[in-house]
Amino acid sequence: METLLSYEVWLRLSAFLGLLALFLSWEGLAPKRKRERTRRERWVSNSGIIIIDSIALRLVFPTAAIGAALWAAEAQFGLFYLIPNLPVWLHVIAAILVLDFAIWLQHLTFHHVPWLWRLHRMHHSDVDVDVTTAVRFHPLEMLLSMLIKMAVVVLFGAPAVAVLLFEVLLNGTSMFNHSNIRLPQKVDKVLRWFVVTPDMHRVHHSWHKEETNSNFGFNLPWWDKLFNTYRGDPKDGHAGMVLGLHEFRESTRNRLHALLLQPFTSANARSAVTDKNNTNSKDKS
Repeated sequence: METLLSYEVWLRLSAFLGLLALFLSWEGLAPKRKRERTRRERWVSNSGIIIIDSIALRLVFPTAAIGAALWAAEAQFGLFYLIPNLPVWLHVIAAILVLDFAIWLQHLTFHHVPWLWRLHRMHHSDVDVDVTTAVRFHPLEMLLSMLIKMAVVVLFGAPAVAVLLFEVLLNGTSMFNHSNIRLPQKVDKVLRWFVVTPDMHRVHHSWHKEETNSNFGFNLPWWDKLFNTYRGDPKDGHAGMVLGLHEFRESTRNRLHALLLQPFTSANARSAVTDKNNTNSKDKS
């Protein structure tokens, strides 16, 4: 158990740092959109969030989902362990699919349950979307998400190797589809059959509510297409669409301390009215 947990930490950290460097370089060489704010202004807050999240998760859940999977394996607990002679490869693939669907369903739920949305909206209040947005989640949401993930792991009896692979894949694809990178349309069209692309997920960060409530996938695109929550392109176009939320556009509301307090503060109704008027003016012009 200690060996696997140690391996998990280094594997995830290496994958994270390597992919972060890759997508940061890609964004610099071939950006899709112009930034509304400077990188430094946003990265200080977003980097602070990932540090706080990492510390909180390790303090509260030292073994996290991997530990839950190892316990389930030792106890032979979970639905998959009730299937006799289940091949290891099928056990792993099935567990990854179940975990991915669970994350998709969790994401959809966080959008439609008001008190959960108050936690999740911090992720959506970023007025630019790039690779750092992929790690911009409130610590309370991260802790709740880990509890849900551990429950799914135990309920289904997901093997530890499947959990490890899923965590690495999810982290990598999330950084990929949040990246502000330009892909050829033909490449994007093919990739969308297998993975959520940046153009597909960017629609989810639109300030139009009907677009925010679409494209909930982080990894696989199939669930959105299956449950009719898929939207191909933003109605304002990728160059003209506005990212973020009406209520939290001020730079002061996107500083680290404000982000941490955001679930406990009310939205700025005045800014919402102003943004709506600006949108109507833009549509008329």
